[in-house]
Amino acid sequence: MGRVQPKPTDTELAILRVLWERGPSTVRQVHEVLADTRDTGYTTTLKLMQIMADKGLVTRNESARTHIYSAAAGQEQTEHALVKDLVDRAFGGSAAALVLRALSAKGTSAAELREIRRLIDDYREKP
Repeated sequence: MGRVQPKPTDTELAILRVLWERGPSTVRQVHEVLADTRDTGYTTTLKLMQIMADKGLVTRNESARTHIYSAAAGQEQTEHALVKDLVDRAFGGSAAALVLRALSAKGTSAAELREIRRLIDDYREKP
């Protein structure tokens, strides 16, 4: 049986987003991206990424002097696990309740509604 992927914290998720977007990166590269939106020091970013490696959220290539970090799981896989957890815990397992709450939480444009309809239609056609 496979190991369960731990759920990332909000800050860990921000780091994962950088790694998914940029690909394998050094702590410095990740920190520079995060510094645009967060007031976090380099050593904090380093410590967080070391903890993430210990938790299995990222992998660390130590073959060079500067360590290179990569996301251990893909963005889609991580998002799927987070949504499944949210549906189970907050909406009693009801995906419909989640969707209805998401739609009522903020205004939804006509274009977004068309895209949602297209996605539902595509999902129905799957075997």
